[in-house]
Amino acid sequence: MSLLSRLRGGWGADPLWGVVYDFLVEHPVVGRPVWFAGTHSDLRRLHATADEVGRLPDGSRVLDVPCGGGVALRGLRPSQRIEYVAADLAPEMLERTRRAALRRGVMHLVTTRQADVGALPFEDGSFDLVLSLTGLHCFPDPKRAVEEMARVLRPGGRLVGSALLNDTGLAFEPLRRGGRLGGLIGPCCTSTELASWSAAAGVPLEVELAGAFGYFAGVKAG
Repeated sequence: MSLLSRLRGGWGADPLWGVVYDFLVEHPVVGRPVWFAGTHSDLRRLHATADEVGRLPDGSRVLDVPCGGGVALRGLRPSQRIEYVAADLAPEMLERTRRAALRRGVMHLVTTRQADVGALPFEDGSFDLVLSLTGLHCFPDPKRAVEEMARVLRPGGRLVGSALLNDTGLAFEPLRRGGRLGGLIGPCCTSTELASWSAAAGVPLEVELAGAFGYFAGVKAG
């Protein structure tokens, strides 16, 4: 794959931005100041969200969508007895997740699955935690994505994640516009839309804005 295609292509082209993102998340000494300079958000917020995985009890099932390069695996411990399903539409992202799982020694817990978030190939109520880190803004239909993530979550299960949102201020409009031009970002949504869609799907969310991002968490009604 040419350098040019990786610079201008979307996620299916394994874009260089994805490599940069993974590096920043995994190297916080460098990543924290760079992340804050670009997004006015603290990278530790993203790390804390991923850490939820490490507190799950035995027998839990996790869906990470979109898994991207596997940065959320940082929360998974090799000694856990859970099932971690990493889903993404792009085969390139799934391969990077597999490499990350091997590097972290958690491949025995991880299953990768090519999947469209608009039509997830999983049964209703089949996951205890649905995790979506820095991903909702990538989807062409974020409302449908929220509905599907809520559908596959069991009653009492948690939906957590982060996303670039449209109501975080004009200062971040160049970031959103640049992402759309590069095919990396979809229409996105506002925090109000996200909360409304999720509540209608049975998962009331708390959405907290921090710089360019919204961090969300909620429990599916029983």
